Amino acid sequence: MDKVLSNKKVIALYVLPSLLLILAVVYIPIVLTGYYGMNEWNGIGAMKWVGLDNYATLVKDQDFWKSAGHSLLLAVFSMVSLIIYLVVAMVLAAKLKGANLFRKIYLIPMLLSSVAIAQLWLKIYHPTNGIMNSLLESLGVANPPAWLAETDLVLFALFIPILWQYAGFYILIYYAALKNIPASLEEAAKIDGANSFQIAWKIKFPLVMEVVKVTIVLAVVGSLKYFDLIYVMTDGGPNGSSEVMASYMYHKAFKAYDFGYGSAIGFFLLLICLIATWIIRKATASKDTIQYS
Repeated sequence: MDKVLSNKKVIALYVLPSLLLILAVVYIPIVLTGYYGMNEWNGIGAMKWVGLDNYATLVKDQDFWKSAGHSLLLAVFSMVSLIIYLVVAMVLAAKLKGANLFRKIYLIPMLLSSVAIAQLWLKIYHPTNGIMNSLLESLGVANPPAWLAETDLVLFALFIPILWQYAGFYILIYYAALKNIPASLEEAAKIDGANSFQIAWKIKFPLVMEVVKVTIVLAVVGSLKYFDLIYVMTDGGPNGSSEVMASYMYHKAFKAYDFGYGSAIGFFLLLICLIATWIIRKATASKDTIQYS
């Protein structure tokens, strides 16, 4: 019994530094953010306690809910893109001709910073000298759009580089999961007469489903709190057409100097991410029995 207690003390001693670090950089800032959200504060002077007034204002703030809708739309696009990433990963894992070359280049976006990617796509979307409009003009389009200046197009124009930026990350996860599937299962299916589509749908996909669930959570939460590339490319413009929740929080806190309201937005964003994670986990909960027929 004394040995067990001794082992627990040793384990606690090793775990304690990590717990203190997590407490310092995660949980304490969360509590402070919630507290700041209950104050009127410009970031410099004294705080003025306002209770839940900032949160009440947030609920009625149409601009915030517009930005929340943009973030939700990005989350939907991210989830749909996971299907494409999974298909690409299956192609790479199938050892098709040319897969080795693609395997070497699909990680390139992960090696670039968000600022570098934003500058690259700003050049691509340039209204007069950009590759996108030059291509459209060569195809006979007389007046190609100004992608980042039109309110109806800017949000979807931003989604493309965002999804491209993280493609390598998700493809790598799916590729590793597919490579862990025993080759004997695929060989047995081929002997039974299964074609490539049946193998992918009834063997590979069910076996990587747990990984897919994790990537859904990562994609949704990452989309809801996305900020950097949008800030560099459009700063939420034009007229708030590409504003997302994180950029709206930044504008309120660091440009309007309303740190109390910005903190309320940040805390509310945390709650939305937690709720979204809970909903996804409930919706994708494993059943006791799974039928593949």
